[in-house]
Amino acid sequence: MALADTLDPRAAVADSSDGRPRAAPEGWGVTPRRQWFKALAALRRLLSDKEDTGQVFEIMRALSGDSTPRGYRRLLATNEGGRLAYERLELAPRLMDDAWLDSFAAGTVGAAYRDFVRRENLSAEGLAEVSRQNAVQAEQPHPYAWYGRRIRDAHDLWHVLTGYGRDGLGEACLVAFSYAQTHSLGWALIALGAALRARREGLKSAAKIIWEGYRRGQAAAWLPGEDYERLMAEPLEAARRRLRLSPPPLYLAVPAELRAV
Repeated sequence: MALADTLDPRAAVADSSDGRPRAAPEGWGVTPRRQWFKALAALRRLLSDKEDTGQVFEIMRALSGDSTPRGYRRLLATNEGGRLAYERLELAPRLMDDAWLDSFAAGTVGAAYRDFVRRENLSAEGLAEVSRQNAVQAEQPHPYAWYGRRIRDAHDLWHVLTGYGRDGLGEACLVAFSYAQTHSLGWALIALGAALRARREGLKSAAKIIWEGYRRGQAAAWLPGEDYERLMAEPLEAARRRLRLSPPPLYLAVPAELRAV
C-alpha cells in the first residue's frame, strides 16, 4: 500500500490475492445515523449488569456517528500520524506478546501495563473478542476499522496512564475521559448512566468525580495520536507529565471499598 493511500481511506483497503484493490467494505462510505433507542436499551442492560461489556460496544456502535472518521483524520494531521497509519500496527497482538511485555524494566509504562493486566486477569484479545459480537465491521481491512481497533485495544493502557482502577467508579471516570478524547457520544451516555447509578447507590459525589474524568481528558494530550510501542518504554511518571495526566484527586479521595458502584 502506498503512503498516499492513508490520506484517502476510500482507497486504503487491503489488496485482494490477484493484486486488484478490493472494494471499500460496506458501511464505511456514509456516516451512520445514530440509533438512540438501541443505545438506551443497551444502557439499561449495562446498568443492570455492569460486567456485560458487550453492551458497551452496542452503545458505541449505535452512537458512533462520524467520530471514527474524524479521529482518523485527526491522527493523520499529527506529526507521527501518517507513519502510524501507514504501518497500521495492530495493538491487540502486540499487547498479548508476553515476551515483549516481560522486556520492560520496572517503572516503565510497559511494566505498569504488564502488572495491571496480569493482576486483573485481563487481555487485549479478550476485549477484542467481545467487540466482535454482532459487529461485521470490527475486523475489516479499512483504515477506519483499524483506527477503531486502536482505540479499543488501548483501553487498559489508558487505565494505567490515567490512574483509574477497574472498579465501577474508575471505569466511569475513564469513560468520561474517553469521551473528551474521542468525542464519541456513546462514552458520554455511558458516563451519564454510571453517574446516575452511582448516585442511587449512595455515592452522592459521583457526578462531580466523573466530571473530573472528563476535564482530565480535555486537559491531557491526545492519546490516540501516541506511538504506543514507544510510549511503553517510557518511565510511567515521566510519560504522565508529558501527556499532562496529573493525578485524579477526587477519585483517589474515595475509599477503595466505595468505588465499586
